Amino acid sequence: MASAILASLLHPSEVLALVQYKLAPKTKYDYSNNKTRERLYHHLNMTSRSFAAVIQDLDDELKDAICLFYLVLRGLDTIEDDMTIDLEIKLPYLKTFHEIIYQKGWNFTENGPNEKDRQLLVEFDTVIEGFLELKPAYQTIIADITKRMGNGMAHYATAGINVVTNADYDEYCHYVAGLVGLGLSEMFTASGFESPMVAERKDLSNSMGLFLQKTNITRDFLEDLRDNRRFWPEEIWGKYVDEIKDLTEPENKEKALQCLSHMVVNAMAHIRDVLEYLSMIKNKSCFKFCAIPQVMAIATLNLLHTNYMIYTHENVKIRKGETVWLMKESSNVDSVAAIFRLYARQINNKSNPLDPHFVDIGVICGEIEQICVSKYPGSTAELHRLQAGVMAGTSGNVLTAAAVVAGAIALKNVIA
Repeated sequence: MASAILASLLHPSEVLALVQYKLAPKTKYDYSNNKTRERLYHHLNMTSRSFAAVIQDLDDELKDAICLFYLVLRGLDTIEDDMTIDLEIKLPYLKTFHEIIYQKGWNFTENGPNEKDRQLLVEFDTVIEGFLELKPAYQTIIADITKRMGNGMAHYATAGINVVTNADYDEYCHYVAGLVGLGLSEMFTASGFESPMVAERKDLSNSMGLFLQKTNITRDFLEDLRDNRRFWPEEIWGKYVDEIKDLTEPENKEKALQCLSHMVVNAMAHIRDVLEYLSMIKNKSCFKFCAIPQVMAIATLNLLHTNYMIYTHENVKIRKGETVWLMKESSNVDSVAAIFRLYARQINNKSNPLDPHFVDIGVICGEIEQICVSKYPGSTAELHRLQAGVMAGTSGNVLTAAAVVAGAIALKNVIA
């Protein structure tokens, strides 16, 4: 905690958010009265700490359904991602996983010993037990998305992930993330919390997934390159270098940054849809569940833009204090629109006028501003409030931040 506060020293709004987070009473989720649920949420916490928090804050009607949706797809992905499993063994599982989830008692023990989520599949009978207790409407949605995703994975496992064109890039991201957006929207509608229009606007649901996935793919360039995975489309990187690995060569730094700008532009093209989708979500817990990953993504793109470190360092991530601050502020559409405006301005201000994508980025950032001003007028007041906190760290208030740090550390020691 102290290290996170120190990392946010010049950002008093983040320091305050961290201190409030530390001192706030923590929600305790007690599933001890139901051993199946207890084990399901154990697996959820083990496989994704970030999603575990937002899923467990959902209303009870949706919480178990979305937890199981996540665990089913995580199980599917754990088979697909394990390179120690022979293809002739893997393919039938990918193509029939949507049927397997109805088979009581089914487990899978053929993952390699180092596969990080192996235990989920070893105990997958628990997931199936929970899945079969869901309402039929939720079961149908989960099975349908699992079938479509499994077939997509089988296709890529057979043909190889060959992301040549931007269309290939969109198709791949649709299979691994866009389908998740479609399934979640169908669940929101099936629950009665959201209107049928949320599920009907499949283009918007798809963009919600694509924006997150493309941000992650842009960030994880070096990790994927090390693991011999190529997700950046050749239609983009081929404009700058002959081989994708050449982007890491120091003599290609200028071209590498231009390529990075191109990837940022490609991801940001989905923001218009993201904002429109979020404006449709009325249930408070559904809104936060959807909004928090999206504001994390725009903050991450801001960190990546013009940042050569993605070619030299793995795990380039936003500060923990920034993460906590974003979670705290993402409570309504005006605040979220203000966050998008704030980061769009920072992205635009960092752009290099000599970069060939300088105008493209400026146009997208201008569109974000225009959309938010016209559709979310309350975002202007929210933006002024957010900017006041952000700018405090650059206007001589370091002493104030340091005092907050000292107080936070003292509090930590007292309550430790």
